[in-house]
Amino acid sequence: MKIVDYKKIMIATDGSDCSRLAIDKGIELARLSGGTVYAVHVIPTAYLFPIDGDYFMGMNPYWESIHEALKNQGQKALDYIKDLGGVKGINVESTLLEGNPSEELIQYADREKMDIIIIGTLGKTGLNRMLIGSVAGNVVRHSRVPVMIVRKKYGP
Repeated sequence: MKIVDYKKIMIATDGSDCSRLAIDKGIELARLSGGTVYAVHVIPTAYLFPIDGDYFMGMNPYWESIHEALKNQGQKALDYIKDLGGVKGINVESTLLEGNPSEELIQYADREKMDIIIIGTLGKTGLNRMLIGSVAGNVVRHSRVPVMIVRKKYGP
């Protein structure tokens, strides 16, 4: 018996511990609904400089290696979801995107007609949130697709 009817479950990951909590919830939701997980990681491009509509990595010779390291880290995060899905018998499709993380996640969810987005958050507040921003918060505020936020438990 299926408890929910989510066929397209998007899990946004940045490879963090909070993301792993969201991954666990997303995999379980897929198991309960018989749905497919769409694992998505966005390589942030804020460190790049836009020139003529394209991105220029600057004069620093390390930009290319930084970009490659971010790409490898993202692929590793996606592979973790794919491997866990395989162990649990869940079909997982993975996508590596580049750009502004919250914008890319929202656009992907709309374009691919996701039923739900699952994303982890540290739950930062105050000055930390203002300085760092919140991808999860932006996704919740601007997505037309329902969003499940998974937060790390604190205390007993």
